[in-house]
Amino acid sequence: MKFRTEIAIAPWHTPLDHSHRIVSLGSCFATNIAERLDERKFHICASPTGILFNPASIAVAVRDMVEGRSVTTRELITLDDSYVSYRFHSALSGSTAEEAVARMNAAMERGREAIVNADVMIVTLGTAWVYRLRTTGEVVANCHRQPQHTFRRELLGIGEIVECLEDILRHTSCRMILTLSPVRHIGEGMEDNSLSKALLRVAIDEVARRHAERVVYFPSYEIMMDDLRDYRFYADDLVHPTKMAVDYIAERFFDVALTKESKMLISKIEDVVRAARHRPSNPTSAAYREFCQRQIAAIDNLDGVDLSEERAHFESMLQINL
Repeated sequence: MKFRTEIAIAPWHTPLDHSHRIVSLGSCFATNIAERLDERKFHICASPTGILFNPASIAVAVRDMVEGRSVTTRELITLDDSYVSYRFHSALSGSTAEEAVARMNAAMERGREAIVNADVMIVTLGTAWVYRLRTTGEVVANCHRQPQHTFRRELLGIGEIVECLEDILRHTSCRMILTLSPVRHIGEGMEDNSLSKALLRVAIDEVARRHAERVVYFPSYEIMMDDLRDYRFYADDLVHPTKMAVDYIAERFFDVALTKESKMLISKIEDVVRAARHRPSNPTSAAYREFCQRQIAAIDNLDGVDLSEERAHFESMLQINL
């Protein structure tokens, strides 16, 4: 007897390994996956301009980063004694206009370097609803709690979403992994959220079919909606997936997206990372000294992986152990 509808996902023909450089853009779910890749020592740059929810803002961010467009103080607005931009998440604010501009331009440069050198880009779409400034017609990445009359709310059509994704492809040379965020945007209303997700999913399929040599879809949305179809996998807000759910989806991602060698390497990396987080009851004991020495030897045998932080930890503990 089966109690779950597990999603069958075929392994990819061009899987990832630890030599690939990855950049992740889009909704908070993109950040969640990026964090788990980072923990396993992949080369990844996550959301350099902050969380972005709609495909238009993601496309603009990619174009601006690749073309080296800089931020000026003229485009900033004030929000609770800080300075923000409609192009960026509030995480990139500043207490002064100069500080905000410096942080945003640093993020743009970091993103440009990551995209130019990327082998793979992970793009997670969250919503097809966009907000345009009435004064300029510009689609904003974040409304920053400004008055509702400042914006015009619109629903992107399938063709517009496809054009946004193809614009990203035109400005990059890397492969693209497209995902649809399983997070429901209940602020839009459940009916509008369902409509939004449906449009995004159809557009993603269109792009994946047109550019099969460069684009692949990972069904994070379907895994959450069908395989994990139970509120125990949702956080207290009943909207965001729990850590357990994200970990499960990430495991499914690793199953199909990684080479056999990288999967084996991950197991060894996780052992070292867990060992570094271990807090010994007696850090000056001979047994713990031998433990640290074994971990450093294990790190030496893991080529192509940056475990410098863990190595520094074990070396510092050996100094304590003298």
